[in-house]
Amino acid sequence: MKIKNISFTSIQLVVFSGILTGLSYPPIPGFTIWFAFIPIIHIWMTQKPKESFKLTFLYGIVSNLIAFYWIGLNSGASFLAVILSLLGAVLYLSLFCGGLGFSVSWMENKQRGLGLVAIPFIWVSMEFLRSFGPLGFPWANLAITQTKFLPLVQIIDFTGSEGVGFIIMIFNAFLYKILFSNSINKKNIIVLMMIILIPVLYGTIRINYLNNQNWDYRNISAIQPNIDPNQKWDPSFRKTLYGIMDSLNIEAYNLNPDLVLWPEAALPAYVRVSSIKNKYQKKVYESSIPLLMGTVDFSRDSIGRNVYNGSIFFGLDSIKMYHKIFLVPFAEYIPLSDKINILKKLNFGQANFTHGSDYVTFPLDSIYFSNMICYESSHPKIAKGFIDKGARFLTIQANDAWLRNSSGVRQHFELAKLRSIELRTGIVRSANTGISGIIDPIGNTNERIGFNKQSVFHGKILLNKGLTFYAKYGSVFAKICLGFVLFQGILLLRRQ
Repeated sequence: MKIKNISFTSIQLVVFSGILTGLSYPPIPGFTIWFAFIPIIHIWMTQKPKESFKLTFLYGIVSNLIAFYWIGLNSGASFLAVILSLLGAVLYLSLFCGGLGFSVSWMENKQRGLGLVAIPFIWVSMEFLRSFGPLGFPWANLAITQTKFLPLVQIIDFTGSEGVGFIIMIFNAFLYKILFSNSINKKNIIVLMMIILIPVLYGTIRINYLNNQNWDYRNISAIQPNIDPNQKWDPSFRKTLYGIMDSLNIEAYNLNPDLVLWPEAALPAYVRVSSIKNKYQKKVYESSIPLLMGTVDFSRDSIGRNVYNGSIFFGLDSIKMYHKIFLVPFAEYIPLSDKINILKKLNFGQANFTHGSDYVTFPLDSIYFSNMICYESSHPKIAKGFIDKGARFLTIQANDAWLRNSSGVRQHFELAKLRSIELRTGIVRSANTGISGIIDPIGNTNERIGFNKQSVFHGKILLNKGLTFYAKYGSVFAKICLGFVLFQGILLLRRQ
């Protein structure tokens, strides 16, 4: 991609914007995001669409490299695999950024002033479209930059996570208008303040209301074993591993919870068909306390053997399985490999799991709950799917040890906060290591175990009291924004 005819100053502006954006993602509090887009908005307002695409693509490379560098730290994959994953992810996400820049500049060039007005609508449309398909990555949505400011993000129970991105972008657009206007008047300052104060006021009212509610709950004990995932499948380590897990399990049961939760792929075995299954089922029968354990699983069909990343639920009456629906592309499977046979022969050190298809609920006395496995917690549609099936709370099983002690570990936990607020449900997260904890329907963390720590924790998980607007209707707000963009685009094309 050539960048001739683009000034060095323009490049400096987009790089600066990219740095400010990238540095707004956890674990850094996202203060810089409120002015991060000012330089690049100037590019969108002054450049032709093609130049704007190139420059915003560069912005995307800078911002995504800073925010998501941890994609290249996967300790369980080959060097080639992690480098290709990082480069592929950054370039893929940057294409959406480039499309955003092109769209804004195109509208601005067609009708003066429309581009600035359209910025928040186009941004939301971009976040929405970027979440679709096997390469969907809602992780990157701007809502995650504001999880330290809980009053601001409460609106996502109505708008979905895209609503926060809308507020951030309309604030940046209006701030740009003020800075580049001939005069700064009191009216514009008031409007700028109201852009933040209105959602914060809504959030404050919602928090006060929810804090004064009587919540039904269940007591849960969860385990963070802190086992090196590269060591877990070593036969010489197996006896030690089982000893550690059994000891932690006894500690969890001694806390007398309603449910015991283990992390993702907790044992090096296909537990459902293993002899060890009977030991854990016996413990459940003796204690009357169910156990949810992360495990690999498999099935056979006419094509061959399918392997799953899954969860096994040892209930009081039966055993039930869940198979992960939303797999990590190029880490847990090769996209389209189920349709193009030659792709199955590619080997980058990835697993070759098969997608699950069912939104499974597990019975717990008089209610039901559901489980998300690791990367699934980044996807609001997955969490919504379980709530639609009647889940009263959600669990998350994860293994963030692959990401080392990086910002990816912190971001992953913050995503769980977004899911709890969107659906107004309690969430408990058990990671092999990473960050484990309990999150309430407001987004507060009530229990928290940090990275590289072995622990058993116990606490109350609050049950949802009904469906939020988002849980009922999904991404209506994002669809409205997309509709606005398409409508304006059609009008401009018809005027030619």
